[in-house]
Amino acid sequence: MEKYAIVESGGKQLRVAVGDRIYVEKMDVEPGSEIVLDKVLFIGGDSPKVGSPYVKGAKVTAKVEKQGLGKKIVIYKYKAKANERKKQGHRQPYTCLVIASIA
Repeated sequence: MEKYAIVESGGKQLRVAVGDRIYVEKMDVEPGSEIVLDKVLFIGGDSPKVGSPYVKGAKVTAKVEKQGLGKKIVIYKYKAKANERKKQGHRQPYTCLVIASIA
């Protein structure tokens, strides 16, 4: 069975395995550097481990691939009969990580 982990990053929980590419909330790190995700909630595989809330001594190592901006979303507010319109756009910044190892 493939070894995987559930990690917490940016207030979200993600299921990761070695070699996966994940997009998380923007982190203040340089592309090409290594980062350790130590908030591991669960490790699955042959011998699963469940944390309360985190698994002690568990860590997931990832390589920072790039920083970027997500697709643009358009927010359009409109009120009928009041001649009130407002158009606004937003692009959420992200960090792309490639999972190197689960320990």
